[in-house]
Amino acid sequence: MTAPLLAIEDLVVSFPSNHAPLHAVDRVSFALKPGESLVIAGESGSGKSLLCRSILGVEPETAKVAGRLDWKGKSLLNLSVAQWRPLRGAEIAMIFQDPTAALNPLLTVGRQIMDVVRAHRKCSRNEARSRAIEVLGTAGLPEPEHRLTSYPSELSGGMRQRVAIALALSAGPELLIADEATTNLDVSIQAQIVTLLHDLRSKLGVALIFVTHDLDLAAEVGGELLVMYAGQPVEMGPVDTVLADPCHPYTRGLLRSAPTARSSRRTPLRPIPGQAPKLGAVGDGAPFRDRCPVLISGLCDRSRPGWTEAGPSHRVACHRFEQDGRDGLT
Repeated sequence: MTAPLLAIEDLVVSFPSNHAPLHAVDRVSFALKPGESLVIAGESGSGKSLLCRSILGVEPETAKVAGRLDWKGKSLLNLSVAQWRPLRGAEIAMIFQDPTAALNPLLTVGRQIMDVVRAHRKCSRNEARSRAIEVLGTAGLPEPEHRLTSYPSELSGGMRQRVAIALALSAGPELLIADEATTNLDVSIQAQIVTLLHDLRSKLGVALIFVTHDLDLAAEVGGELLVMYAGQPVEMGPVDTVLADPCHPYTRGLLRSAPTARSSRRTPLRPIPGQAPKLGAVGDGAPFRDRCPVLISGLCDRSRPGWTEAGPSHRVACHRFEQDGRDGLT
């Protein structure tokens, strides 16, 4: 069997406080092999982006990362700047949410991509230019050679995002992390970018981590789905399985609160009541307990649920499901 590129086990990202450390990501585990995709979904503040930044070693300076975080069998924890240099961009690359912030407005598109190529490869300027044209074409930009001389401000939002994807691809990474990479785009462009990422995974064999709060996009990306709430994993399984048969009250709430391809026009949208807890406010109980419609009083407020098998490769962390199965969730 193929060994995983990325293996994460009981990963914790915490911040110091006057009392106990505040856990922003709390005991997340998964593995990703070449060509596989993982969608990480949840509301803002659920720890999705911080988890991804920890994988790339760009978490905030005050953050402490603990647990297992291995890349090709070697730990990524506590690497020096010199040790990160050959990995970041060349083996693991990130596509950020805002391409305007990710791209340098003072440099042409071609210059930015060529600089990345030459930072990771021993090649001439002409070879770097050819590589820039190649990845711009791979990212779906029309007339890629012409775009080399364009500045980011001269491009539309969708085109800038394609440039950001080309920039991420330029050094030939084995893992792409797309952190809310479609959030600022209109629906039609979102669909195009998701299709592009799906095609890149198939054609190039790169692994993909796709971060989103939009479960419709999760269905388009495919692969595995990890649902996070307040920094904790609450449900995980194949995307189609989880979306067709969600077993955590939070996952069900997400599906009911936003229109999706599975929604009926006759079914009214129902927002999840309340607010997500602040950092450090979860305590020892179930993270979703304050907003949960099927709370088990006396249990959910004092004990964090472990994983329960909901089906083949489908797990859920919910006391109610553990006790009463799917019937208890209705």
